[in-house]
Amino acid sequence: MNIVNTKKAPAAIGPYVQGVVVNNLFYSSGQIPLTAEGTLVEGTIEEQTHQVFANLKAVLEEAGASLETVVKATVFLSDMNEFVPFNEVYGEYFSVHKPARSCVEVARLPKDVKVEIEVIALVRA
Repeated sequence: MNIVNTKKAPAAIGPYVQGVVVNNLFYSSGQIPLTAEGTLVEGTIEEQTHQVFANLKAVLEEAGASLETVVKATVFLSDMNEFVPFNEVYGEYFSVHKPARSCVEVARLPKDVKVEIEVIALVRA
C-alpha cells in the first residue's frame, strides 16, 4: 500500500490520508472545497464543485492516475435540490469518460460544505 500525499490539495483534517494506492487502484479520501492552503471555498454548489475537482485532479495526478482513469465516483450532497447545477459542473469533468457513480444526500458534511466527492481510479502501469 502506498500513501498519496500532495501539497497541491488540502492536507487531511483528521486521522486519514489524501488517498492510497493498492495494487493498481487508487482510493481517494473524500475531497471537499478547501484550497490547497486550507481555505474554504464558500459560495454556490458550482463554485464548490469546481474546487473539489481541482483537489481530485491533484491527488489523482500524484497517484499516477487521472480523471480519465476514474472507475467509480461517490458524491455526497448536502441538498439534493442542488443536483442539477452540481451535475452540470460534474459533466464538464466527465464529459467523454463517464465512470460509475453513486450520489446521495447527507444530513451534514465537514465544515458544512455543499459537496464531497471520493473516487476510485486505475493507476497507470
